[in-house]
Amino acid sequence: MRNVTSLLILLVSFTFTTTSIAATEQYGLKSIAGKSTSLEEHIGQGKWKVVILWASDCHACNQEAEQYIQFHEENKAKQIELLGISLDGAAKLDDAKKFIKRHDVTFPNLIGEFEQVASMYESLTGGVWLGTPTILIYNPKGELKAAQPGAVPTSLIEEFINSQSVATAE
Repeated sequence: MRNVTSLLILLVSFTFTTTSIAATEQYGLKSIAGKSTSLEEHIGQGKWKVVILWASDCHACNQEAEQYIQFHEENKAKQIELLGISLDGAAKLDDAKKFIKRHDVTFPNLIGEFEQVASMYESLTGGVWLGTPTILIYNPKGELKAAQPGAVPTSLIEEFINSQSVATAE
């Protein structure tokens, strides 16, 4: 329980703004294949969504990729899915593709320009962009419930989601 409390303190310390997810269309996200998309198309579909903002040259992103892939595989049939958003942008699309292939990433990934994704983060959270990796957690209704810069152990993500799910059920 202490881990959940610690994570809650970190995650809930952010003040979320009322910016709607629809506003994220302006941030130029694309699928890795190049199709325009928005964050709203990927959240609020009856499952928790853990969004990982990453970059191919981020040391921590490369170190932590395996644990997030395993977490996705263990939970995708349940109530938790992952979505990656690369900040590599069009100029480094090949680097993002190599990262996905090198780590055999099985969860969906989008790509955006660094400045636009950082701006999206700041708009959604009201917080200052600090870097990659950064985790955003959305509930099944598509509401942003947590944001945390830095790698977060998947066990703490799961504990946070479970504690939020229990609180919602009560």
